[in-house]
Amino acid sequence: MGYVSAVPPPRNDADAESEPEAPDSRGGRRSVAVALLLGALGATVVLLASGRTWARGTAAIGSDSLQLTADGRAVTGLPAALAIVGLAALVAVFAVRGKSRLLVSGLLALSGLGAALSAVLGADGRRVLDAQAARTTADSAAHVAGLTQTTWPYVTAAGAVLILAAGLLALRFGRSWPSMGGRYERDGSPRARTVAAVDPDRPEDLWKALDRGEDPTSDPGADRAH
Repeated sequence: MGYVSAVPPPRNDADAESEPEAPDSRGGRRSVAVALLLGALGATVVLLASGRTWARGTAAIGSDSLQLTADGRAVTGLPAALAIVGLAALVAVFAVRGKSRLLVSGLLALSGLGAALSAVLGADGRRVLDAQAARTTADSAAHVAGLTQTTWPYVTAAGAVLILAAGLLALRFGRSWPSMGGRYERDGSPRARTVAAVDPDRPEDLWKALDRGEDPTSDPGADRAH
């Protein structure tokens, strides 16, 4: 009767490489790259587009008219502010774990959603241009005429949607993402102690060994053998 062992045969590297990688692992790594790309690109688009001209109009000054413009940050500062919050949340996702990562991922998604809604709802710009017309004409009842809107509010909203998508990816796949602090954590295994070589002919080495609590007369090779 042949010898039967309950210990499984050792695996070699060739067998490990031939095994297919888990789909969740591959999807997790892809989602990290996609989320980082979407979040960073979306925040950049929001910050740039919110500084562009969103609305134009004219104010009547006697028989003349003055051209007035309003950029996105004058119309509403929410998209730019929320884009910064979303960018910070995107970085913070990799610094936390567990429920904290879930909360930060939700903040990332909400930042994108809030930036998109505020950009669309504030695209008109009439209130800001009316205020400019009142200041320019010194007439508190003055209103802007010939109001026109540009496409920049909707470009801002599109960038905010990218931030929202990054947040949704973090909510879906964030549990499998790596953490920045993981590589610095100790695994609990004891570290090998390095014993400095002691020269018996050098009194200063003997004193240093005694200060470290070592026996300079012992054989280091014998200690390592035990």
